[in-house]
Amino acid sequence: MAEKPSNFLKRLNPIDLGAAAAVLLAAVGVIWSPKLAGSVARATGGMKSVLVTVDVKGIPSENPNALLSKIRADAKTSLVIRNQPHGSVDIKQVTAINRRVVVVLPSGVVTTAPDPNASGFSTLDARFVLRGDGQVSKAGVVLGNQALKIGSPVELDGATYRINGVVSNVQIINP
Repeated sequence: MAEKPSNFLKRLNPIDLGAAAAVLLAAVGVIWSPKLAGSVARATGGMKSVLVTVDVKGIPSENPNALLSKIRADAKTSLVIRNQPHGSVDIKQVTAINRRVVVVLPSGVVTTAPDPNASGFSTLDARFVLRGDGQVSKAGVVLGNQALKIGSPVELDGATYRINGVVSNVQIINP
């Protein structure tokens, strides 16, 4: 014999309703994940190609030139923003930055000269230009659910290196 609907509703416990709501919220959370949001943004044109310039300074390295050559050959690096992995980005360009010192001449003229200590210390100073896909929002460019702005600390992670740097430029590439 079938129960009347009113008897069924009377048997529902508030705990059962809470459990059903928790399951429903969990299902919505799984469906509306960051990967899905990125896929939807890519499909609707919300994702744009972005060039990010990252400067690194004073990174100890036995052979900075060999490290730069290896990084160029890899052509990809993993990007970590505020300790959150973003994923892999393309390396468009890597250039060594030569340290310079400010010198005041006896005549009072201020000039710059190559750092004489650079040859004694084996450190890496470089500028990385990275290309990735990000969303453009009111808060700026968002990569990996993190707003990326000039001055943001980032980490470049490869097979043989983990380098801390600072974003020095963010540029949206128009198609």
